[in-house]
Amino acid sequence: MRRGKGLFNLRSSLMSKYLLIVLSAIVLIPFAFPLVAVILSLSSGPIANPGPSNPYQSASRLEKMWHQEAARLKGASPEDVNAALKRIRSQYGKARMFWVDGGGTLRLALPDNPHLPAKWDASYTVAYMKNAVNGNVFTTIAFIGGSAKNGFMAFQVPRSEMGSSGTGIGARYGTILVSGILLILGLFLFVSLLFFYRIRKRLVRLEGAMTAPSESGIPQPVAVTRTDEIGRLERSFNDMIRQLERSREREAEEEALRRDLVAKLSHDLRTPLTAIRGHAFSLRQEPLSDKAKESLGLIDRKIDSLGRLIDNLFSFTLLSSGKYPYHPQRIDIVRMVRTHLAGWYPAFEQAGFEIDLDLPESSVYWEIDPQWLERVLDNYLQNVLRHAKSGRYVGMIVSDRGGGSIAIADRGPGMTGESDEKGAGIGLSIAALMLKDMKLRSDVRSGPEGTVVFILPE
Repeated sequence: MRRGKGLFNLRSSLMSKYLLIVLSAIVLIPFAFPLVAVILSLSSGPIANPGPSNPYQSASRLEKMWHQEAARLKGASPEDVNAALKRIRSQYGKARMFWVDGGGTLRLALPDNPHLPAKWDASYTVAYMKNAVNGNVFTTIAFIGGSAKNGFMAFQVPRSEMGSSGTGIGARYGTILVSGILLILGLFLFVSLLFFYRIRKRLVRLEGAMTAPSESGIPQPVAVTRTDEIGRLERSFNDMIRQLERSREREAEEEALRRDLVAKLSHDLRTPLTAIRGHAFSLRQEPLSDKAKESLGLIDRKIDSLGRLIDNLFSFTLLSSGKYPYHPQRIDIVRMVRTHLAGWYPAFEQAGFEIDLDLPESSVYWEIDPQWLERVLDNYLQNVLRHAKSGRYVGMIVSDRGGGSIAIADRGPGMTGESDEKGAGIGLSIAALMLKDMKLRSDVRSGPEGTVVFILPE
């Protein structure tokens, strides 16, 4: 089964398909030669047949014409021979012709040729004919009237003016051969371009699916149309999406379970806390020793701390699920900070804190939920009261520059210092979530000499 599967993958492989394209091109290149031969054979017909556009093309035709003209001059007078040569010369303007009578006298040369002797003897005539056979000038000689006693006439034309079917084919063979090879090469490039264009199109489609997530934040699966390498990549991508969806579903179920557990736990813990707080209040009415009163005060503080922790857990659950009520409105943060800090005066005065409030004369307006901002300020002020007691200082500064800002300062040991009431940091997490939803941010600057928390617009 594994062998069959490997053969199937080889057949559907992109590499195999491209190798097939390359091998096809290599096989087709030798076929260019017989293809060219077929084209040449089909095109050689018109070249071999002389036409009126080139009367010098066929040597056999010229020779036949010349002998026929000489045969017609049997018994003709010198004037008739001259007239016949002039007539032929008018038809073959690029040819040279002359005739010699039976006595060896040059009678007429068209055009005039000073190199021709005026008197021809037998030995010169034979030598002339021998040299003219394979020379650069095509020469054909015919006896006038078919008899040597009447003399002979000669017809000459440069071989460069003569057309030859073999020459025409040879002249075009290289061009046609190169054209055929270029055609096959062009076809190979076109098929390769089409091959890679389809690969690119599929990859772009997969990239688009990866970079265009749905409303859930997870990309949509893609349709798998091939079983090649890209097809396997698409199937892997779809498997990954299914795993992400299952993970998201499990995460949502776990988150819902956690929120439900925190909500129920917060509700269930409030009942015994209320009962404990009531019994602690009853104990305060009884006569107690100093040590008992100290222990009862510690119980009260821990009950308050646990109550705040339960409230924070419940609030954090609502905020993280987006169910915490949010009602933004335009408020003056200068007035709000003044009023809010006044509510904390008794707590800080009882703890012996120096309280410093610095407010601008002009109003500063933010579009926020006032209850949310009060909750954020409560968390920061509560941290000062719990973790910066050693500094005995709290300051609140409101600035009207750059859209406004709120600063809460203390002179405690800093965020890295020691504190007797270290918590889980849920209050700061709630403050961060609320600030983010109100389009605000916090900038914390902490050191051994104290901590300053700035609240300002994003």
